[in-house]
Amino acid sequence: MEQRNKKMKMKMMMMMCASSSLMSSRALGFFFVLLHVCVASSAEVSETEILLKFKGSLQNTDGISNWKPSTSPCTSQTSNWMGVRCDGKGRVWALQLENMGLKGGINADLLKDLTNLRTISLMKNSFEGPLPDLRKLGPIKSVYLSDNKLSGAIPSDWFAGMSSLKKVHLANNQFTGEIPKSLAAGLDKLVELSIEGNKFEGKIPDFRQPGLTNFNVSNNKLEGNEGLCGGPTNIACSTHSKKPAPWIIVLIVIAVIVAILAIVALLVFLLGRRKNTSESSVEAPPPSTATVQNRSVQKELEHQASAPGSPENSSRGSGKKGEQSLKLSFVRDDRERFDMQDLLKASAEVLGSGCFGSSYKAALLTGPVMVVKRYKQMNNVGREEFLEHMRRIGRLGHPNLLPLVAYYYKKEEKLLIADHVQNGSLARHLHGNQTLGQPSLDWPTRLKIVKGVAHGLRYLYAELPSLVAPHGHLKSSNVLLNESYEPLVTDYGLIPVVNQEHAHTIMVAYKSPEYMQSKRITKKTDVWSFGVLILEILTGKLPTNFLQQGKGSEEDLASWVNSVPRGEWFNQVFDTGMGEGKSSEGEMLKLLKIGLECCEGEVEKRLDLKEVVERIEELKEKDNRGDSDIFST
Repeated sequence: MEQRNKKMKMKMMMMMCASSSLMSSRALGFFFVLLHVCVASSAEVSETEILLKFKGSLQNTDGISNWKPSTSPCTSQTSNWMGVRCDGKGRVWALQLENMGLKGGINADLLKDLTNLRTISLMKNSFEGPLPDLRKLGPIKSVYLSDNKLSGAIPSDWFAGMSSLKKVHLANNQFTGEIPKSLAAGLDKLVELSIEGNKFEGKIPDFRQPGLTNFNVSNNKLEGNEGLCGGPTNIACSTHSKKPAPWIIVLIVIAVIVAILAIVALLVFLLGRRKNTSESSVEAPPPSTATVQNRSVQKELEHQASAPGSPENSSRGSGKKGEQSLKLSFVRDDRERFDMQDLLKASAEVLGSGCFGSSYKAALLTGPVMVVKRYKQMNNVGREEFLEHMRRIGRLGHPNLLPLVAYYYKKEEKLLIADHVQNGSLARHLHGNQTLGQPSLDWPTRLKIVKGVAHGLRYLYAELPSLVAPHGHLKSSNVLLNESYEPLVTDYGLIPVVNQEHAHTIMVAYKSPEYMQSKRITKKTDVWSFGVLILEILTGKLPTNFLQQGKGSEEDLASWVNSVPRGEWFNQVFDTGMGEGKSSEGEMLKLLKIGLECCEGEVEKRLDLKEVVERIEELKEKDNRGDSDIFST
């Protein structure tokens, strides 16, 4: 019996051990499953967590106060966080944290899991320490770290393997040592390198990238910098026995070739050996080829005056009639007279190509500087009706309109000539000056521009009442700024003469909601264009960026503004470059609301121009409203 009990105890112990073993096995299996889940979860760190950790590594982060765990950086193509740019799939592709007073070091390790990051711009802050290891950022394309306090030597191989890199801006820091040789080797896609204003020493590496068009190493301690002369330095070069560097020889050879080509072109022109050439579109050449620009403009204007079928060409040999056909038609009596030959002899350059055609800046030998615009799609009316319409436009006169000075008529193409405005376009000041290191337009200047454009539109509506859209092509590139930043509206009143089959691809009016929906434009179409312009001025964002996202029309800039919670408008919507702060928030908000009401999709609900101008005239640079009631109306 006792022996039997022992056997039963042993059996029970064996069963318990087996059960315990089975439980241990299951527990162990569950542990491994749990471990796998934990590892997988940690590997899939969200972009929200990544950016919040990066924010936590920085100091003075008031500029990115809306980076919060309760929101995500991106919603589809829309950015929810200040300084974050999103791609079409709702992923972070760029960080643009410029001029925000950020401090501390730049920890690239914290950003390495942003697999879609292609651009990082931290310019004009107070970052310190060494250059971060950019290789950890994956296939990054553009790096902007200029105007900080970064310092130290950069290892020679620091950029090795970064084959996607196109733009590197490290200017105005405190880097020392030699320029990393890895910048010159292996970066075949590099097009911009800006490292001026540092303390680099030694020789300049042999940069052979074929696309490198923007290169600046000035204001360093590099060998040879003290002897720079000629060109843009305005320092006369003296002869010396030292053998010039290979890159200097290359530049000299290029300059000689360009000079020879210019002389040959001039001789051909003077001898009258004109050849008929097939028409081709003109693209603005690189900034370093000013001589080639001059030659290209002369050839283009010469082509205008000598192409087969042109009035002057068909009347050649008919004495005074042929000479008269070369003359321009002036619509103003307060301008010095000149003719086509004067334009051909002018020192000129290509300004660029727009929707209609090419623009040229021509400095006449007698002094005046003019802008010549070449239009191809202007055959909607016959010759006499076109001439009468130009005379009608020429009679217009307002401080906020750029006056038409003269025109040249040919059936296939037209030239419209106006004064050159040195300060450039509003578009350049809104979107190009930061890249050039120039200050942004402040709030009082932007308000002055909006008021000036409003006054110019009101005048156009009073003087051209028969036109359904007296401007028809209002956009920031068609608003020029004079020396005192008063706006001069241009390219107005052209809808009647533009080919209707091309108007929908050329004119801004034909991109309005009413045209997109019902193929019509109305008296309020210019109001919609003005609303888009107001939003562009206040946000600093290009309407075309929203248009390219395929949402249908430029009205989507207004849709984006409305999608941002009103409490975040001053963090996310308004361009920080305006400055001014609390003392102007009420007036800025009023103008933003006017812009949104101008962009109303339904024409019947949209403001009319008279009401828009009246409300804009009431705006002031400063306001007396308290912070508590800013969003109450």
